[in-house]
Amino acid sequence: MEDVRERLDRAPMGWAQIAAITLCIALNALDGFDVLAISFASPGIAAEWGIDRAALGLVLSMELIGMAVGSILLGSMADRAGRRPTILLCLVVMATGMLAATTAHDVQSLSLFRLFTGLGIGGMLACTNAMVAELANARARSLAVAVMAAGYPVGAILGGSIASGLLVSGGWRDVFLFGAIVTGIFLPFAWFLLPESIGYLLQKRPADALAKVNRLLRRMGHAPVEALPPVDAAAPKPSFTALFAPGLGRITMLLTLGYFAHIMTFYFILKWIPKIVVDMGYAPSAAGGVLVWANVGGLIGALLLSILSWRIGIRALVIAAMLASTVMVTIFGQGQSSLTGLATIAAAAGFFTNAGVVGLYAIIAQSFPTAVRGGGTGFVIGVGRGGAALGPIVAGFLFSLDFGLPTVAVAMAAGSLIAAGALLFLRPAARG
Repeated sequence: MEDVRERLDRAPMGWAQIAAITLCIALNALDGFDVLAISFASPGIAAEWGIDRAALGLVLSMELIGMAVGSILLGSMADRAGRRPTILLCLVVMATGMLAATTAHDVQSLSLFRLFTGLGIGGMLACTNAMVAELANARARSLAVAVMAAGYPVGAILGGSIASGLLVSGGWRDVFLFGAIVTGIFLPFAWFLLPESIGYLLQKRPADALAKVNRLLRRMGHAPVEALPPVDAAAPKPSFTALFAPGLGRITMLLTLGYFAHIMTFYFILKWIPKIVVDMGYAPSAAGGVLVWANVGGLIGALLLSILSWRIGIRALVIAAMLASTVMVTIFGQGQSSLTGLATIAAAAGFFTNAGVVGLYAIIAQSFPTAVRGGGTGFVIGVGRGGAALGPIVAGFLFSLDFGLPTVAVAMAAGSLIAAGALLFLRPAARG
């Protein structure tokens, strides 16, 4: 009897699969805006409350800490309760946290609201990464995950353009209100368009699993099956310990180290660009424009890496992107004499840093079997996101010690170099 998973891997994707993957791309774009909302708002926050760079660095990192916790806890929840309900929960958390941020009256309250928002954002990325890997067929899997990850800078670009306008005509709280409204709008779309993963149903075997699988197969344009394949007895049980069992432990540790180090460099660029540009004497709206260009570069880098992945091994592409990221972030730290020069270098840095991030997501999605894909993805992203939280804090601390931008940029660029070294020791992915 043919395994339904093998059939889906070989068959062209139906409209329902394509629609669900497209929605996951949009959800990741929403993540991109929600994460960077605090960056767009940071100059206004600093001006209103009179806080210094060290305090601002802490605020900038709070949702990243939440994202780390959310990735681990909600990613693991997706392996136990399902991808779809966990994604819906993440949307509710994100919308609530963004709306609450509009009521913040000091650093402590805003930090708390951003921490809460980060729980949903972190869980969302872990769930959508697993969902897309399981919805796509074998031929399109790497491309689909990479394009899904490319949604992140799309959200930052579109949302950032709107945020810059909101900052000109209103205040920083309007940025969070806009994010809350858009996040809420996504809830009904996710409810109606997002199916549960067939891979999850085959592994978990809930009540009426055959009927649920056949309902999804018909929805996706595929013929139903008479019986489900036997449960894979060798598949790991959803748990953290399974991630460190023989065959997975080395992959888990190397991916976590690589993600941690590279994302530290990535978020140094994304979180500090507005404040750095404002400190150079430019208006907050102009600083937002430079950040948008960094994300334009990130989007192009992500799309180009996705295309190249059809012909070139994903690991080689990611290592090359990380080495180039090290160089470009260092160059960004040397400063530029004009706003155009700043935007150009920021775009180049965004190109290579985000290409590395997108490629890492594709590698992660291929490296864990279905039974622990949500938890494995969540663990790597969650623990690795400690680097995301650490990046702005370390940069703020170095700035507070009166180190100049050139020195700080060199220190932060080293993360990409360390990540490239970790991937050199990574064996081919365990499975698709």
